[in-house]
Amino acid sequence: MFLTDGEFSEIKAFRRELHRNPEVSGEEAQTALRLKEELCLTGPDRIVADIGGHGLAAVYEGAASGRTIMIRAELDGLPIDEISDVTHRSTVPGKGHLCGHDGHMAILMALAKGLGQRRPARGRAILMFQPAEENGAGAAAVLADPKFAALTPDMSLSLHNFPGVRLGHVLLKAGPVNCASRGMKIVLKGKTSHASYPEQGIAPTFAMARLLDGLTTLGNNGSLGPDYSLVTVTHARLGEPAFGISPGEAQIWATLRTLTDEAMTALVSRAEELVLTQAKAGQLQVEISYEDVFHQCYNSAEAVAQLRQALDDEGVSHDDASSLLPMKASEDFGVFRTVAPAAMFFLGAGEDHPRLHNPDYDFPDELIAIGSRVFMRAIRNLLG
Repeated sequence: MFLTDGEFSEIKAFRRELHRNPEVSGEEAQTALRLKEELCLTGPDRIVADIGGHGLAAVYEGAASGRTIMIRAELDGLPIDEISDVTHRSTVPGKGHLCGHDGHMAILMALAKGLGQRRPARGRAILMFQPAEENGAGAAAVLADPKFAALTPDMSLSLHNFPGVRLGHVLLKAGPVNCASRGMKIVLKGKTSHASYPEQGIAPTFAMARLLDGLTTLGNNGSLGPDYSLVTVTHARLGEPAFGISPGEAQIWATLRTLTDEAMTALVSRAEELVLTQAKAGQLQVEISYEDVFHQCYNSAEAVAQLRQALDDEGVSHDDASSLLPMKASEDFGVFRTVAPAAMFFLGAGEDHPRLHNPDYDFPDELIAIGSRVFMRAIRNLLG
């Protein structure tokens, strides 16, 4: 163990402080400020603030030249009311750390303490606290920020806690581990009329009905292979809540999901073609936009090998989770693979633990020591 029990107790208390004060994607200013205060106490060689938004990077330099290894955690909570009865439950109505990002930050804070006490022998270790993971915007914003150029890693590592798997057991495999997804927002515009004279207007009713069915049938929802696709309609609205008006506008929100980015490109093309065809048939104007865009998350073999070695060195049980990975859920960490080998492992939060995004979820504090040990071992193996 690279920290004392007392130091881990302090980090546990810090995690609970973060849990009480969640901020959602793009609003993590106070979270970043509090992290910066704690990071400064560990004596990093450099802190880069406001990267990709409210992102924060702490840099620990080795005495000799070498590789740059980046460990990433997320800053943001969720716009969900917490119903837990834990004493450290959220104090912010309508917001909660119900995905465990508070625990992921605590794991990196443990690394900060350890690296502050003993620098890597060579190269650099960078602790990246990334904003806006939950809406898919954060990782891309970090990479696009000019400040990232001086931090570009030779390898990026991350983790996510995983309810439904034995506490402390790790799932890890090379290849695809998370699906690509994006939110498609469709606005159909016609012309209202009096409800007694619908023929005098241009209602999007029938086009909307066809799209609700047609979009869904674009996906196959089959096995998670290269051709996997899923379209889930998440919201629909037609006209105004009134009995005297024939509707002139409709909205459909749908989530498109595929295993690979290539398959997503094809699914987007088919979905747009369907929407444009129905809009034309109904003499409607149409607007299509996208939000919550996530690229596929793919684990590089080189990075996976380093994580496997670290898990073995630390005596942490693991397997390739062929029945659980890849998963349908999305994760924006995959974008970092565009600049260097990258891999994420999944750390079991308990077989009966409340699931991610559930209103009664809370990160298990026992995982702080396990996750930080694995990352610290990987850093020492790579950088000494």
